[in-house]
Amino acid sequence: MARGKAKEGNGNWKKFIWNSEKKEFLGRTGGSWFKIFLFYLIFYGCLAGIFIGTIQVLLLTISEFQPKYQDRVAPPGLTNVPQVLKMEVSFNPSDPNSYKKYTSQIETFLKNYDPEKQKDSDFKFENCGNTPSAPKDRGAYDASQGVLSSCKFQRSWLENCSGIEDPHYGYQDGKPCIIIKLNRVLEELDKIGPVEYYGFAGYGGFPLQYYPYYGKILQEKYLQPLMAVQFTNLTTDMELRIECKAYAHNIYYSDKDRFQGRFDMKIEIKSS
Repeated sequence: MARGKAKEGNGNWKKFIWNSEKKEFLGRTGGSWFKIFLFYLIFYGCLAGIFIGTIQVLLLTISEFQPKYQDRVAPPGLTNVPQVLKMEVSFNPSDPNSYKKYTSQIETFLKNYDPEKQKDSDFKFENCGNTPSAPKDRGAYDASQGVLSSCKFQRSWLENCSGIEDPHYGYQDGKPCIIIKLNRVLEELDKIGPVEYYGFAGYGGFPLQYYPYYGKILQEKYLQPLMAVQFTNLTTDMELRIECKAYAHNIYYSDKDRFQGRFDMKIEIKSS
């Protein structure tokens, strides 16, 4: 009796998969499966069409050359090289391994400013003079003028912090260099001793002719103008908190964002 029921049960599931009498597969005929397939094909096709149409309409309102919204990051930001965890620089001038990670970051960053990467034969660069001037208007943010050239920035303008004469960027002498981007004027802090500033052709701050930036498509090889500061007489064995700010009529500061127009870092030089 039990063996007969088992055979009957085995026959039921096989019959459910394929019923030869009713020509049904998994309980449905070929016509029923076709209707279900057609329904979901149309349903998901409509969903895909709505999604693609929405994206296309959105793309019509977006320019690939100029951001439509810039409210998530309040410009301009102020950043520095080397970039370290918790913005803390600590090293021993007599131990090259203690500051190698800092100098390596600076060297890697400044490679893009080498003369061979800004050749006169490269139409993507132009000489913008050796004196600061007004912002350079290169036209509209579109492709009507083709690829735009960018101002050259000579690495040698960073002098002691260029790495040309001193590959250790002052760290071996306890006079560390910090490379700063996007600022115009740095605030000097008397408590940290003398500070040397190096930048565009011997001028303090950043020249405005390097701005505005027209984006990666139009200015593929754009180089940000840089400024370097070298701390020449920091007190050893003491944690020093240093803050740098950019000053301009359209630069604002926020207590919620430490990098909005400024940054701060801690430097400690160990004597042993």
